[in-house]
Amino acid sequence: MRRAGDTPRDASDWWRDATFYQVYVRSFADSDGDGVGDLDGIRDRLGYLELLGVDALWLTPFFRSPMADHGYDVADPRDVDPLFGDLDAFDRLVSEAHAHGIKITIDLVPNHTSDEHVWFTEALADPRARDRYIFRPGRGDGPPNNWVSVFGGSAWTQVAEPDGTPGPWYLHLFDVRQPDLNWEHPEVRADLEQTLRFWLARGVDGFRIDVAHGMAKPADLPDMDPRAGNTIGQHDLYDPRFDDDGVHDIHRLVRRVLDEYPGAMAVGEIWVTDNERLARYLRPDELHLGFNFRLVLAPFDAAELRTAIEASLATAAAAQAPPTWTLSNHDVAREVTRYGDGHQGEQRARAMALVELGLPGVVYLYNGEELGLPNVALPDWAIQDPKYFRSGGQDRGRDGCRVPLPWEGGEPPFGFSPGTSTWLPMPQDWAKLTVERQLEDADSTLSLYRHAIELRKSHAAFAGTELEWYGAPAGCFAYRRKGGGLVCVLNASDTAVPLPPGEILLASDALADGMLPPDTAVWLV
Repeated sequence: MRRAGDTPRDASDWWRDATFYQVYVRSFADSDGDGVGDLDGIRDRLGYLELLGVDALWLTPFFRSPMADHGYDVADPRDVDPLFGDLDAFDRLVSEAHAHGIKITIDLVPNHTSDEHVWFTEALADPRARDRYIFRPGRGDGPPNNWVSVFGGSAWTQVAEPDGTPGPWYLHLFDVRQPDLNWEHPEVRADLEQTLRFWLARGVDGFRIDVAHGMAKPADLPDMDPRAGNTIGQHDLYDPRFDDDGVHDIHRLVRRVLDEYPGAMAVGEIWVTDNERLARYLRPDELHLGFNFRLVLAPFDAAELRTAIEASLATAAAAQAPPTWTLSNHDVAREVTRYGDGHQGEQRARAMALVELGLPGVVYLYNGEELGLPNVALPDWAIQDPKYFRSGGQDRGRDGCRVPLPWEGGEPPFGFSPGTSTWLPMPQDWAKLTVERQLEDADSTLSLYRHAIELRKSHAAFAGTELEWYGAPAGCFAYRRKGGGLVCVLNASDTAVPLPPGEILLASDALADGMLPPDTAVWLV
C-alpha cells in the first residue's frame, strides 16, 4: 500500500496501514456441507476477499478443540481440527491467499488451554503434574479468592484427587473447560515458542493474541474489587486478573521470535482503558499493534466518538506505533444493532465505516460488517455460547453476531453451505443482504466498503499519520488528515447541516442541495 506523499518504508512494515478482515471460520463459508465453515470454504472465497480489497485475514481458532468455546479452548495448538480441515488444507489456503496478494494471520490463545489438552489430563491424574496450570488450595470451604469468570460464576473449580478425596482448585478466567496456564513455568513458555515457529514455518504472516492483557497473574492472587464483575478490563476498578506487569515479559518473548521472521507481526486483544498502561504493550520490543476498543465502546455521539479517536491516537503516538481501529468482532454486538437497529442502525453503521476507514493506521473489519449484517435474535434452542449457560440464560451470549454469512440465493443457507442446515440458523429475510445481491447494487453497503477501501489504498488524500479537527455544528465533527488532506465529516445530529467546501470523494448516504443529512458521513478533498 503506497500513496503519493507517503514516506517509503521497509516492506516488512506492510501491516502499518493495512486493512485486515476477520474471518470467523465457523461462519464464513462451508465447503463440505456439514453446516460449519472451514478452511477450504475460505479458500473458495479468496476471489471475493480480493475484490473487497483487504490486505490480510485474521482467522479465528481452527486448532484441535472440543469446541466448548467454539475453538478458543485449544487442545492442540499445532494441528487443525477435523471440523475445519487438516494441515494440507491450511497450507493450500496460505499459498493461494498469498497468490491473491492477501496475508494470513491467525489466532494465538496463550492464556488458557482446553481441559482436554494433554497437560491438563495429566494434571488431573497426577498431583505432581499440576505446575503448568494455576492450582491452589481453597480458603476455608471455598475457592482461593473472590475472582469471577468472564463468563459468569466463580473463576475457580475444585478437582477430586485420584483417590476421590477433595483436591485443590484450578483457575479459569473463562469457561470451566478453559484452565489458565501458569506462565512462570518454563515448559509453558517453551511450548508457546514452538507453536509460533510451527505456524511461521508454514507461511503465516502474523498472530492476533487473544486476551493479550491476561496470562500473567500476581503471585499472591489478591481479591479483586467485586464491583469489577465479569468484565475484562474496561473499567478503573482494582482487577488483578488482568494487566499484571508480568505480562510484558511474555510479549517480549513473542517479539523475539517474530523478529527472526521478516514481516511477521502480532496484534493484541487488550481491554485496557488507561492510555498509559495500554501504550506499554506497544513498546518497540513488545506488540506491533494493539486493539484499542474505544470506538467499539463509544455510542453514536459526535463528542464521545471524537474523544475515543483522540485517546486512541494519543496512546499510539506515545508508543510510536500505528493506531489500530475496529468497530466490531465476534465478541460484541454488530454495529447496525448497536447504533439503533433497522434503517437508523444501517445508516449510522455506514457513516461509521467512513469515519473508521478515513483514520490513519490499521483497520480491522469483521466478516459481515461489509454487508451491513445486524445481530440475530436467536431462539433459546439455538444458542451455544457458554456465556448463556453459565449465566443461567441471563446473558444471551455472543452467538447473535456469529450467524453465518449470506452469499447468494433467496433462502437459507444462502450459499453458505451445500447442505441445508447451518450451525446457527440464518434469518429468512437476509436475501436482500447477500453478497450476490449487493454486488449488483452500486448503493449497497458492500459497494460502499469496496469503494472506501480502494480509495484508502490508492488516493493521495489518505497520506499522513496525524489529524487536525475543524469546528463543526453541534452533534457533528470534522477531521482532516494532515499530509494528505482528506476531510471526513460526520453528522450525528438529527438535522441536516451544510457541507464544507471541497470535492466529494464518497458519502455514506445520498446528499442533496449542499447539505449533509443526519446519520451520514462524507469524505472530501
